[in-house]
Amino acid sequence: MDTRVATPTDVVAIAMIYNQGIDDRVATFETEPRTAAVVHTWFDGRHPIVVVEQGQEVIAFASTSAYRSRACYAGIAEFSVYVRRDWRGKGAGRLALIRLLQECEAAGFWKLVSRVFVENAASRALLRSLAFREVGVYEKHGQLDGVWRDVVIVERLLPANLASSSVARQRTPDQERSETHERDYPSYPGGPSGSARAARAQWPSTSGPGRRACDHHHCARG
Repeated sequence: MDTRVATPTDVVAIAMIYNQGIDDRVATFETEPRTAAVVHTWFDGRHPIVVVEQGQEVIAFASTSAYRSRACYAGIAEFSVYVRRDWRGKGAGRLALIRLLQECEAAGFWKLVSRVFVENAASRALLRSLAFREVGVYEKHGQLDGVWRDVVIVERLLPANLASSSVARQRTPDQERSETHERDYPSYPGGPSGSARAARAQWPSTSGPGRRACDHHHCARG
C-alpha cells in the first residue's frame, strides 16, 4: 500500500468509500450519499486530503476541513478517515492517518480534532495508538435513524507548529465577519448579549463550506 496527496481526479473513489461509511452507520450522522461533485468542493487549497492506494486503486482516504471561521482557530482542522469495506482491518486507515498528520504539519496546522461514536472501538484504538487524546464525551450529540448517539471528542497536537510564530493564518471573509461581530458586541465575550444573544440561539446550525450538513465522524478501522 502506498500513500499520496489526493487530487480532484480521486473524487469518484473518495465518494464511493465515504458513501460506504454512511451506509454502514458506524461513523457519521450523515444519511444522504455524497456525489463526486460534492467531494470536489473539499479541495479548497488549504486543508490536506490524502489517499491510500493498492496498485492503482484508492482504498482509503483521510481528509481535513475547517474547524471554525475565527482567525484564532486557523491552525486547527477537523479530520476524518474512511477505508473501503474490503480493506478494513488491514492497516490502510493507519497509513492514511499517518500521511495526513505529515501533510497537516507541513501545512502549518497545530491541532487536529474529531468526534467518534463511542461504540467505534477500532477507530478509538487506532487514534490512541497514534497519540490522539480522548478529551471527553458529548452525550446525545445527535440522532441517527431516530436513536440518540454519544460521541468521543479526540484531539492531537502537532508540536512542531506550536512554537512557531509563522503559522499560516489565512483570513477568510467569514473570519473577518466573525471578528467584526465580536467587536460590535463587547458586552458578551465571543458574541452578543441580551436579546441579540437569544436571537442568535434560534439560528440554524451550519456545517463547513461545501462539506457536511452535520457532524462528521472518524471511520478508520485499519
